[in-house]
Amino acid sequence: MIGAIVSFTSMAIAGRELSAYHDTFEIMAYRSLVGLLIVLAVAASAGTLQQITRRSLHIHLIRNVSHFAGQNLWFFALATAPLAQVFALEFTSPLWVTLLAPLVLGEKLTRTRALAAALGFVGILFVARPFGGVDIGPGLIAAAGAAVGFAGSAIFTRLLTRTETITCILFYLTVMQAVFGFVCAGADADIALPTLATLPWLVLVGCAGLLAHFCLTTALSLAPASVVMPIDFARLPIIALVGMALYAEPLQWQVLAGAAVIFGANWINIRSETRPPPIRHP
Repeated sequence: MIGAIVSFTSMAIAGRELSAYHDTFEIMAYRSLVGLLIVLAVAASAGTLQQITRRSLHIHLIRNVSHFAGQNLWFFALATAPLAQVFALEFTSPLWVTLLAPLVLGEKLTRTRALAAALGFVGILFVARPFGGVDIGPGLIAAAGAAVGFAGSAIFTRLLTRTETITCILFYLTVMQAVFGFVCAGADADIALPTLATLPWLVLVGCAGLLAHFCLTTALSLAPASVVMPIDFARLPIIALVGMALYAEPLQWQVLAGAAVIFGANWINIRSETRPPPIRHP
């Protein structure tokens, strides 16, 4: 989890630094190319290239369109909104999964899940403050939209894991999003090439993105979600301190309070899902 936190934070800083030179589509295109090279190298060394199949291409497409949209909105938000607010709104993604999963996966929307989603919405109000105190600009709207995009990606990833391997999922993740990135970046016939100044940041974005998800997945395989996910929320105070130190962004108690409410909503949901069933005595 320390690796995941460091990776997500590094990716946010790199995305902020790159925003002055590359648009979000270019960042996604180059990031995906770096990721594709890593996936192919690791799969070749592990002997898992044969696991890449074409049987679920339509689901891969939907999953990657959702992730591409969410990731582009996230990079845009990093450049136009305070880092702490972006991360706080990103943490609503599990709550969107709770609401959308019944529609795609057929999972039941229980009373506890509905309560968690409602509390998460209250947390959003703390962070965004739509009724005064904060100008809800494109950055905050993009951050909220990114959470929905990541939720859609998570749902269809869960669907893919029923039939596909991690190598297959990551291969199509990087290939499709590289294509999406270059097509969108080239729509205006102007794709900025990496420079000596931006190349290290682009490599960092590509490596950190894959490493973050690898560390998070590994952590979930070693410990229960009820232990792992609360640690992930340490990203918020860390990124708030980074924003203050590097970009002179003020620490706002409303953002931390909203994040605490969002954390509580996710905690309620996690505890409910991981609680062992009651033992029935004969």
